Amino acid sequence: MNLIKHKNIILKSSREFLTDTIFPNSDKKLPLIIFVHGYKGYKDWGAWELLGEKFANAGFYFVKFNMSHNGTTLENLNNLTDLESFANNNFSRELADLEVVINHFKTQKEVDSNHIILIGHSRGGGVSVIKASENKNITKLITLASISTLDRFPKNEAFENWKKDGVYYIEHARTKQQLPHYFQFFEDYENNKERFDVEKACRNLTIPSLFIHGSADEAVESKHSENLHHWTKDSQFKIIENANHTFGAKEPWEETSLPKELNTALEYCIDFLTK
Repeated sequence: MNLIKHKNIILKSSREFLTDTIFPNSDKKLPLIIFVHGYKGYKDWGAWELLGEKFANAGFYFVKFNMSHNGTTLENLNNLTDLESFANNNFSRELADLEVVINHFKTQKEVDSNHIILIGHSRGGGVSVIKASENKNITKLITLASISTLDRFPKNEAFENWKKDGVYYIEHARTKQQLPHYFQFFEDYENNKERFDVEKACRNLTIPSLFIHGSADEAVESKHSENLHHWTKDSQFKIIENANHTFGAKEPWEETSLPKELNTALEYCIDFLTK
């Protein structure tokens, strides 16, 4: 199939960020898929380009984007080099970024605005659940290895130290960077606790939803996706045996095909979306 790609389109919420589109050359209006990356993620990570191509080949207008405060810049797409921006990220910013993406792409001439799907990975799954419950343009929801609560902050002494120092650091496993988080991240959560309640958002969902998880997820237990399924009326739950948190993908991904577990997950997604 002849695919059309547009790379690094600049959009703006609280600051500028980049988006990509992949879609088939078609006379028909296409359902829109917006892919939401997770914590420490970005649009050009690992196998996400191949993931987008698979959806485009299945007849979708696929969008992936960098959250405005994910640590990448307009010039450096594959590394978290803007640590000040990263430290100032929070869920309000991520939801605002996602709203900008939805509003921009639903009006594109190739898009069928009656079919808008969110697919969120990991933390992006939790953010997608909240957005799907708020934005009535969303018609279907899929999460991959999602969290079921946004409250994943330091606890006890670690929390008190964060509050006192104003910053805490997480080591990036691949690059060994010390990634900073300012205390505003928690304050934003506290100030919007009701809005950021993933369980409540699930219980408010009326759209078909699919929650997929790997049985060997080392970062987020599959119980999280089971929770999402349990809380959501019109939902399905799929477990991918032996799949880790990224369904076999890694950064960099130098293969020309998807990892087996991720491909299986996407087959479930496409089946769910085309039925």
